[in-house]
Formats: sequence, C-alpha cells, structure tokens
Amino acid sequence: MIEKLIEGFDTTRFQIDLIEWYNKYKRDLPWRKDQDPYKIWVSEIMLQQTQVDTVIPYFQRFIEQFPTPKALAEADEQDVLKAWEGLGYYSRARNLHTAVKDVVIRYNGRVPNDGKQLLTLKGIGPYTRGAIMSIAFNEPYPAVDGNVMRVFSRVLKIEDDIAQAKTRRLFEKVVGKIISKENPSAFNQGIMDLGATICTPKSPQCLLCPVQSHCRAYAEGIEQWLPVKSKAKKKKRISYISLLIQDEHGQIMIEKRPNEGLLANLWQFPMIPIKEVCLKHLPKYVYEKYGIHIRLENKQGELRHVFTHLIWDIEIFQAKTTDKVENDRLKQVSQEALADYPFPVPHQKMMQYI
Repeated sequence: MIEKLIEGFDTTRFQIDLIEWYNKYKRDLPWRKDQDPYKIWVSEIMLQQTQVDTVIPYFQRFIEQFPTPKALAEADEQDVLKAWEGLGYYSRARNLHTAVKDVVIRYNGRVPNDGKQLLTLKGIGPYTRGAIMSIAFNEPYPAVDGNVMRVFSRVLKIEDDIAQAKTRRLFEKVVGKIISKENPSAFNQGIMDLGATICTPKSPQCLLCPVQSHCRAYAEGIEQWLPVKSKAKKKKRISYISLLIQDEHGQIMIEKRPNEGLLANLWQFPMIPIKEVCLKHLPKYVYEKYGIHIRLENKQGELRHVFTHLIWDIEIFQAKTTDKVENDRLKQVSQEALADYPFPVPHQKMMQYI
C-alpha cells in the first residue's frame, strides 16, 4: 500500500526542495533558538490545538518561570495552571507537569533521546515523540498532525478521511518513508512551516509552493478538495447559572473544580446547571450545596464559551451573603486576590461584572 502511494515519487528531489526552502524562509520562533529538547517539548504541547501567535508569549513566560524540567517538576500545580491560564486544554499542562516529574526521577532531569522512553511519558504520543526526536535529536521520526496530513494528502493525492485514526497511521508510515535521513529536523519543520504558511486549509498559495512540481493534487487541479475530512459530531450544549457571591466586606466566593475532567483543578465562580434548579429555588439549592445563605440580586449578563466538543451558555447573577465559608474547595477572597488563582477563560470574562 505505502509503496504504491509513493511509486514514481522523486523523494530525494522533494527533500532537497523542501529543506532548501525551509532554510531560506523558516519562521523565527523562540523554541528554534537552540535544540533544547525540553523547550521543543513544551512548545509542541502548547501548539496542540493552538495557533503559533497565541503560543509565543505563553512559551516565553513559561520558560522564564520554569527554565528546566527540574524547575517545572518542583513547581506547585496551581502555579503551573496559572502560567497556562487562558491557553486552554489544561490537561496538557497537568500531563506535562506529571511527565517532567517522571523525567527528573527516571532520567536525572534530562529528556530521554530514546523514542520508546518518550512514549512512556504522560501526554506524549507519536506526534510529540516524532517532533522531539527529529528536531532535538535529529533522528528520522515522522511527526504527523493535521497540517502534515493536509500537505501530504495533496502532494501524494491521498483521499482517505483524515478524521480517522487509521488514516493518521497511514500518513505516519508514508512520512517515515519520505523523511530525510540526513536532516530530519529541517524536513519535519519544513513540512510544519509549509502547512502553516503555504499549504493552508483554504486557498493554498500553490504558486509560491517550493514543492509544487511534486504535488499530484495541484497537477490535477484538485488541491482545494483535499484533504478529505468527515464532519465532526454536533457539539453538546449545557446551560448554567453562575453566581458572583460577595459578602459584606466585598469578598468573592470561588470554588475549585474537581481533580479530574474538564478544567480540572482550576477555580471558578459557583456554576449550577440550569436543568438542576429553577431561579426561584436557587438560594435553597446554594445552601444545600455550599452551606451558605444568599440573597439573589440582578442578572449581570450572559456569555457563551465554545470548547472542542461542548458549548457552555452561562447566565451571570450577582448575589450577597453574610455567611463565611472556607475549605479545600471553597474560598472567599478579595477582588485583588482573584489574580492569584488560575481561572478558565469564561470565568475570567465574568470578572468584569464584579
């Protein structure tokens, strides 16, 4: 199957054209200043589901705060989540934190240069393993993500559905055959840059493409139709009431989310699914759940937050209390102290109503 896909394909010339273009036009990115495997690892985790321009300032602040695996391993999880605040997909930060602790214990703080060992670290899959091994250690490992599949689906005219796991495995085998053995670092980064700047999802700039002469989709005029990708499932919608509860001193009640699941261990303003209670009975519900009496006041606003597979519709209300509460999961803090806690984006937006 693989041999048939690359039959007649000039692999050597493709490698030369790609790498020459990359060396001339590569993007100036902070994690490319050296080949530090830790920095490459952090950058690749941050870049999952996130645009490069968004990641750059986060990466710079994160490396300044946690310059080595040891520094990150010794950090408190809340500090790690605070450094990640606003970047989203917080399980990435928790997995990275867990994995660097493993690196410190098992490998004396040095990121292993063995592909099998990398795969044993939490949060590292075939793509991140391939990126670290090729970019940091110059080993010919494929690093296949959506950008790479898009490029090669066009170059080789592969019409398999890239939303399927078996198609990703197919592309990993294909790239494994085509990757430069002499300079896998430049090859993989060249494909990444090509997908980000030239071979884009819509309106690819084929006239500027350094490997246009190799592209079968371009030759047939079907580059706009590839890759093939089935539609994602419809997102689930959940409606919430979120409460900005202040006491007589202006302190605000916040709660810590569960240890597992969506936005684990981040802080939020109390949030109640609308299906569980009507507005009339909300004070009673809050007392039963949190142990405090509240006086519900005005509705302050609404917001919608879209996750990958989920949509939150939130109505925001002010409330007052004279009760005091503090435990592992509940705190009453000053407005200034809110900045010390990691909040997900929708709850950061609610702060304007306090």
